[in-house]
Amino acid sequence: MESREQRGQQWLEKLLQYAAIPTSVRSEKSPEFWEDSCWLVIDEAPLVPEQIQALMGAKGEVLDSLQYLANTILNLNRESEQQGAFTVDLAGYRLRRYAELQAISDQAASEAHETGTEVELKGLSAAERRQVHTILKEHTDLETQSRGQEPDRRLVVSLVKAH
Repeated sequence: MESREQRGQQWLEKLLQYAAIPTSVRSEKSPEFWEDSCWLVIDEAPLVPEQIQALMGAKGEVLDSLQYLANTILNLNRESEQQGAFTVDLAGYRLRRYAELQAISDQAASEAHETGTEVELKGLSAAERRQVHTILKEHTDLETQSRGQEPDRRLVVSLVKAH
């Protein structure tokens, strides 16, 4: 039986082949601070800058869409023990964006502490909102919640209210 990593790698390579993007995919273990996810890393070496940009999209939207498809299709009709999260990366985008989200989270936490008011973070994808929720969990005096409807859903950071 093929592993989850093999399934993900083969599926993404086939998808890229259909899109006439001549590259390979390697599977890597996720970084320690990341949720337990199978990382599917697209090899950027054989790609021209226009292909890399096309796969990234504005603000990583195409990469996020590929990741959403991977998670949906690769877990479809699988027993729960065979399911798992997939992260699609290209040219180190995920780690760079995680560092940006860490900085955004730190700024929001500081602002909530200093002002005592709610801090709204706009323009984050659903996956990025989940990451910020996770990053801010270590702040036990803060709470996070998502508010609004897509495409205007935002994350709100506030002090925990005393009961």
